[in-house]
Amino acid sequence: MKTLMRNRAVAVAASLIGLLAVLGVAQAVLDRAAEAQSKGAAMAPRFEVDPMWPKPMPNHWVLGQTIGVWVDSDDHVWIVHRGSSTLADNEKGIEKKTAELCCAGAPPVLEFDQAGNLLRHWGGPGQGYEWPDGNHGIFIDYKGNVWIGGNGGPDSHILKFTKDGKFLLQVGKKGARRKAGGAAGNQEGQVAGFVGGSNDQVSFGRVAKIFVDAKAPAQQFYNPVHCADMSNDRFIYVCDRVGDRLQVFTPEGKFVKEAWFAKNTKGSGAVWDIAFSKEPDQKYIYMADGMNDIVRIVDRQTLEELTSFGDGGRQPGQFYGVHSIATDSKGNIYTTETWEGKRLQRFVFKGMAPVTKKNQGVVWPGTNATK
Repeated sequence: MKTLMRNRAVAVAASLIGLLAVLGVAQAVLDRAAEAQSKGAAMAPRFEVDPMWPKPMPNHWVLGQTIGVWVDSDDHVWIVHRGSSTLADNEKGIEKKTAELCCAGAPPVLEFDQAGNLLRHWGGPGQGYEWPDGNHGIFIDYKGNVWIGGNGGPDSHILKFTKDGKFLLQVGKKGARRKAGGAAGNQEGQVAGFVGGSNDQVSFGRVAKIFVDAKAPAQQFYNPVHCADMSNDRFIYVCDRVGDRLQVFTPEGKFVKEAWFAKNTKGSGAVWDIAFSKEPDQKYIYMADGMNDIVRIVDRQTLEELTSFGDGGRQPGQFYGVHSIATDSKGNIYTTETWEGKRLQRFVFKGMAPVTKKNQGVVWPGTNATK
């Protein structure tokens, strides 16, 4: 009996010590945050990579260059990727009949739930429409229709489907791009991004608009930009990717302001795609930078970069060609990677924290991402 009582006492003491340790760590974190705030340190959203999301796909499927991501009203995550055409032969052994178990390109359009389960998969050439040579960007409108752009060599069109993959509309025509000096009424292509505007329209490129219920294609395309996103207060944010610049316009096209990021970045540039934080006033912009392989956190009003996270590499939390970015209703971030990255990742929102580093590096679970 004495032994049993002694063991219980030891267990209770250990539990109390553990609790005090946890409380001590929590208090230390709060003290550091209070100290940082008292010194005027900026606050920014904090994230951790979820290395177990999404779940493995069936049928030995793998992703090709993953070129678009969107989160719908159900918090389901939609991506579009370029599939087998961007896989090396040794990545598609089942298709090449050189292997029994690995691997094959997944269908181009994939839908995942919050648990990381694959729900729907479809896409590719079909009856009545021209599948893009290089699909680029995906957008879900307020009626649940799925829009896909094309910016491969001859692509000059976008496609509209139901969530189950039923074809609804093609706007533009492959190979119909307007050449330099051509007639203004001819189409111009390589659509890279979409704007989710008011409930009855979808915009792409700089100014072209299509009404969600349209029966006929628009008359004109304009040179595409790499992203075009509308904030809740109806400003259009435009990614000038190669120019390392983010520009802001009114919906009517009036210039408002601009800012440059990593201005010495060459090649494919620094400003690839953006998403907004989920407060009603959308205080922050999350910016994908595929050449420097980071995600920047930017103050939306000042366009000042507060901090960034990520690093080049292939491990969870790293990037190789981070291309597209989206947020869900909980504030989590989703990214896709092109080139040889070929991946979808989730970064879990962990609240606000003081900024103490310009770049946080890999935001691994359990670490203080801003220290």
